[in-house]
Amino acid sequence: MAAKKTAKNPEAAEVIKGKLKIRPGKPARVVSSETVYQGPLFRVDKEHVNEPNCPTVIRDIVRHGGSVVILAIDDAKKKDPLVVLERQYRHAASQFLYEVPAGKIDPDEDRLAAAKRELAEETGFRAKKWTKLTRYYASPGFLAEWMQVFLAEGLTPGETNLDEDERLDIMLVPFSELLRLIDKGEIHDGKTLIAAMSYARIRAKTIRR
Repeated sequence: MAAKKTAKNPEAAEVIKGKLKIRPGKPARVVSSETVYQGPLFRVDKEHVNEPNCPTVIRDIVRHGGSVVILAIDDAKKKDPLVVLERQYRHAASQFLYEVPAGKIDPDEDRLAAAKRELAEETGFRAKKWTKLTRYYASPGFLAEWMQVFLAEGLTPGETNLDEDERLDIMLVPFSELLRLIDKGEIHDGKTLIAAMSYARIRAKTIRR
């Protein structure tokens, strides 16, 4: 049992009974900010910040324009629908990773428009139905980017339009097989884990009805 949080013991864990109320708070005051790196995809800012209940701290923050993630399902009415996966070499991970389609948002581009564009460019597929699934911060300790996950249903094939530096193997995999690989610890891409597990919860609720 966690120690009770009191005035004498303010660092103790708070025990929540019932529903947890989310309190995002307000942005901390930035005392100063300096761009120390500017690249084609992101920049890095060194900032002095007055964070809540802290003295002024220094944070190196990666600023990125944002990304979209697409969980593309061929036919959600099937008992075990097919999901679009990509096998792509990731130099930062020093290996090939199995991932759902994703990509950056172009300047002044709507997130849904970006998702439709990325799915078509990377895989050739178009989708009839689009739904917001969830959103998340990939690594909020230093990365300001948040990623919107879309569920794309009712797929039709088409031509891809890959970037010059993109080399992808596209495959359609039973959703149950993707979950099996996740359970075995063989899917290492964070956005794929989040998208698949979020959709699995939705399907489970639908089946129980």
